[in-house]
Amino acid sequence: MKVVLDGVRPWRHDLAGCLHACAATLLAHQGLPPLDALGAAWGFYYPPGDFRQEEYYYPCRPGSSLLSAIAPYHPITSRWHLPGDADRGWAEVRDQVAAGTPVAVAVDNFELPFRPAYQDVHANHMVIVYGFDDEERTARVLDTVPPRFDGDLPIEVLTAARHSGNEAQHDRDMFFAESPIADRWLEVTVDHARLRPVDRQVVTARLLRNLAGFTAPDDGDDHVGLPGLESFLRGMEQRLVHGDEVADELFVVAGGVLATTALHADWLTDAGRELDAPLLRELGRTVDRVAHHWTALRITAALTRKGDVSPRRLRRRHDAILGATEQALYQTEAVLADL
Repeated sequence: MKVVLDGVRPWRHDLAGCLHACAATLLAHQGLPPLDALGAAWGFYYPPGDFRQEEYYYPCRPGSSLLSAIAPYHPITSRWHLPGDADRGWAEVRDQVAAGTPVAVAVDNFELPFRPAYQDVHANHMVIVYGFDDEERTARVLDTVPPRFDGDLPIEVLTAARHSGNEAQHDRDMFFAESPIADRWLEVTVDHARLRPVDRQVVTARLLRNLAGFTAPDDGDDHVGLPGLESFLRGMEQRLVHGDEVADELFVVAGGVLATTALHADWLTDAGRELDAPLLRELGRTVDRVAHHWTALRITAALTRKGDVSPRRLRRRHDAILGATEQALYQTEAVLADL
């Protein structure tokens, strides 16, 4: 049997990683505009110590799934399947594809010949499987993260990547190693009956909800909103003062915030164009500047590993993020007054 699904479109944002790229492809296949789903929400939430060394890590509130966490304003849910056995894992993915549904699967970059890290660095990554050929023993794989791959891969190679223990072997295995792949794959569900067209009322409601989330008090356990963001960043500074390792946690957590911030900036720009609202486009530019502060922080976080960044320098980077975020929130309030 041979299957290659139609309508599987590559999607990529320069400031987002494999999670949002794969989510966008899966949502677009189900008829949802990816940017509207992935870019409408903007906020900060992080339970201390929750991070996992996975490229697709994203903090989820209790009761939320991965996709409902990154697209909370849309009727989208997801479920991780953890078959634990390589043969069973491939059988489940194959059945989904045969039924017409592309699947996001976790993989170890170390085992994938098209990744720059092949046979060099272990890293927990995510790609799309949207076809297979039983006779040739191949799977059709899409990975839009550069250098990008869209083609057939021997099932044995894909299985090795999906069943990897992802153990760190040397000091180049940074950030996304030591988290077993476990043959996991992601199922995404969309309730099309609850979808709404985007108009001024919808945009207003989403921006109000974003503001409410940012102004929520830090609850003392989980870091929430702007107070939680400041608490998280100041905690990183204090840990660095005491000589603790902060690189992995700060780098991974910042990656999710960077992606959602950059996508929100683009969503604002598109909404401003569609609704003929220039102030939304201007707000998009302001939020985009916040995203680039997060890019700089990820670089700074990586440099803390070898002691190349002082706590004072890290604090200056954090101050820039907090200031830019506050400016964007003030501007959001002004825009809402005119919508």
